Amino acid sequence: MEVTYIFGHKKPDTDSVVASIALSYLKNKLGGNATPRILGSINKETKYVLDYFGFKEPAYLNDVKVEIKDMSYNTKAYIDENNSIYDAFNMMQNLSVTGLPIVNQTRFLIGYTNLKEIAKFLIKGDIYKIHSNYTNILKVIEGEEVLKFDDSIEGLLITAAYSSMTFTSEIKLDNNSILIVGDRQNIIEYAITTKVKLIVVVGGSSISAELLNKARQNKINIIFTKNNTYTTINKIKLANYVKLINTNENPITFGYSDTRDDFIDAANHFGHTNYPVVTKENKCVGLLRLVDANNYKKKKVILVDHNELEQSVDGLEQAEILEIIDHHKLGTIGTNNPINFRSMPVGCTNTIIYKLFQENNIPIPKELAGLMLSAILSDTLLLKSPTTTKTDREVASSLSLICEEDINTLGMQIFKAGSSIKGLSANEIIYSDFKEFKHEDEKIGISQITTLDIDDILSHKEEYLQELNKMEQNGYKLSLLFITDIINNGSYLLYNNKGESIIKNAYNLSTIEEGIYLAGIVSRKKQMVPPLLDYLEK
Repeated sequence: MEVTYIFGHKKPDTDSVVASIALSYLKNKLGGNATPRILGSINKETKYVLDYFGFKEPAYLNDVKVEIKDMSYNTKAYIDENNSIYDAFNMMQNLSVTGLPIVNQTRFLIGYTNLKEIAKFLIKGDIYKIHSNYTNILKVIEGEEVLKFDDSIEGLLITAAYSSMTFTSEIKLDNNSILIVGDRQNIIEYAITTKVKLIVVVGGSSISAELLNKARQNKINIIFTKNNTYTTINKIKLANYVKLINTNENPITFGYSDTRDDFIDAANHFGHTNYPVVTKENKCVGLLRLVDANNYKKKKVILVDHNELEQSVDGLEQAEILEIIDHHKLGTIGTNNPINFRSMPVGCTNTIIYKLFQENNIPIPKELAGLMLSAILSDTLLLKSPTTTKTDREVASSLSLICEEDINTLGMQIFKAGSSIKGLSANEIIYSDFKEFKHEDEKIGISQITTLDIDDILSHKEEYLQELNKMEQNGYKLSLLFITDIINNGSYLLYNNKGESIIKNAYNLSTIEEGIYLAGIVSRKKQMVPPLLDYLEK
């Protein structure tokens, strides 16, 4: 069953990470094949709760772009170097390709050949030289095995076009000779005596028992064919090893994890229509044609705790979104097909996921219940945020009973684990929980840090202001840092220089200064963002 990736936003917090884990567990219990992923580094708080309840950090997901492994490349389109040119041509015809990767016996890529070079070889190549094996020759000339002593057959073609007397007196044969002959026993005897490499008897002719015994004693390779001399000569050159027309020993290749975008760019740049697909060890696994570029499988994804394109994984437009579960306002993500979209005005995504467990009658394990409770306490600031609803409190109470953890005790442990800023730079603190919002073509960046080390930040506020003002170079009209004091239920505000007038009017402040305390302001979603967007709209 194809895997479904479940992930939160690019700045993973406890709610988004836990939601990915909890929903993956639920989907798998319902018969799915889901796996949680993260889009960035987890913070100290999230690491603490994962460790506390015994969960591994989800693997990182770089993007969900279409990769070569998602595309319908031909897994049979490659040929062994010791196969014949005849085999290569037939394979190209059967697979509707104009070229083939050439591999060795362990299937490692050693080159590439195509129809153009085969035609060139047949017209301009040395048609009298054969470098192949007994099996290839037997197959190509539709022969019958008579005597076989050597697998490798290499030599020069000679046809018995003269009279027997002229041939035996004028033509010198040796172990490097491959004789094409009809029912001419004297010439055949001469060839056996001189120990040629191979005798091909054409036209359905045969060899006397006496000469056959002599050939066996001299270890002469012999093949019978019903084809005439002309047909045999024209066919036998196709028995040569395909490696003799290796046009490129280092062709352009693609690996499983290369993207479709990479493939399209290379095809447009180099102009080729066929490209070998290889493993990391350079083992050939098939051929990707330009005409197959639109035949691929999209990765299946479920989004939790966000529905803004800017906050989601790279390449999302190339994926198939199956479902979105979120508690934020509707964002910019669109889909081509109807999907399950579960949105509720609650304080935490895990509150919604708890409801999904109930609706599907799936019990929540003790450790997972503790993880989900931690996410709710984190996102609702220990159930004190204005985003907290009656539903959040009821769910938190139920999860507390399952995991046997006291809400206040667990909440303070989580808060203490995640609030320390020791060892972090101003830049790291600002971007630890940073979200971008848009008003028309203008960008607003809002960061929030909940900590007990408030005095430490305010005493070094110049460092933070420098970082906030830098963001104007990246197109941010407004950049803010809210330092939330969960004990006193309010936030201190730092902002970029050009934002002063907007902030003063948006929050209806009589006076304003860097580090101003905003009592009761603790929720980005309900209290920080809406006044700004409303003011800009007016």
